[in-house]
Amino acid sequence: MDLDAVRTFVAAADAGQFQEAAAELAVTQQAVSKRIATLERNLGVRLFTRTPRGAQLTIDGQAFLPHARELLRVADRAVASVRTGRRPLRVDVIASRSAQSGLMRGFHRAHPEIDLDVLMLFEIETAVAAIRSGTIDASFRAVAMPGRPLPEDIASVRVLDEPLQLLTGPAHALAGARSVTVAQLAGHRIWMPGIVPGTEWGAYYDDLVAEFGLTIEATGPNFGSDALLDTIADTPALATFMGEHTRLVWPADHGLRRIPVTDPTPVYPHSLLWHRDNPHPALATLRAHLAGTTSGRDAPGTWAPDWVIPR
Repeated sequence: MDLDAVRTFVAAADAGQFQEAAAELAVTQQAVSKRIATLERNLGVRLFTRTPRGAQLTIDGQAFLPHARELLRVADRAVASVRTGRRPLRVDVIASRSAQSGLMRGFHRAHPEIDLDVLMLFEIETAVAAIRSGTIDASFRAVAMPGRPLPEDIASVRVLDEPLQLLTGPAHALAGARSVTVAQLAGHRIWMPGIVPGTEWGAYYDDLVAEFGLTIEATGPNFGSDALLDTIADTPALATFMGEHTRLVWPADHGLRRIPVTDPTPVYPHSLLWHRDNPHPALATLRAHLAGTTSGRDAPGTWAPDWVIPR
């Protein structure tokens, strides 16, 4: 159904005259008559009766009018839902308990007036494809992996270097340490079943192992964070890495220890990705917020792979 014709019908019904409807719509009276006639042909009924005083709705016109108004309301809402600045800003954070999710919570507290849709995508290829298609507006990733540069239409900025901490159970040999150096971790088994080959975090830990001679095991099924914490708490021979800003909760009797790693401190580099032509005004607000509230990028005494984007 031609929405211009429906809009013209409603304007003529409200005005009671085709001439006034034409003036309101900034078209000629002939255009109004033509649109109404086309609509009547499509519906198979007469909508108006011409009188000396103007145009009067027929019984069919009176029946159609409330539905015509609803058609226009639905059409206006549909347009508003995709108009720049009206729809929510859609951002990928990978995981709900991650540092990235914390960054978005901080942004929401600072800008509660901005509607947000927070998604969790897995692979960087999926996230980049979603950015390019407009499915999402931005994604937090560690980029770019060796041999896999970002497409030219994708912009990125490094927003946070998150220090890694060692997580141990109470009986682990390093459980009593206030901090540990990377060299002290040599020979200890670090269990991380969530590492997936081919991901950017998989590449990160591959480089960490190669650089410092660590033993990171990704064996066994990944049953999630609760199972990981249970195993670390009960197994003195195993420890794991956890981001300083990762939010996890465990039973008090687990006795888990979060221990800073130093000399150097391995940091996981979080970057924000977006399409260079994305016009959403809230995207610029998010970038400005992250630039003003995050710190610690490329700090002295830290380590990150040489393939990550610069600050």
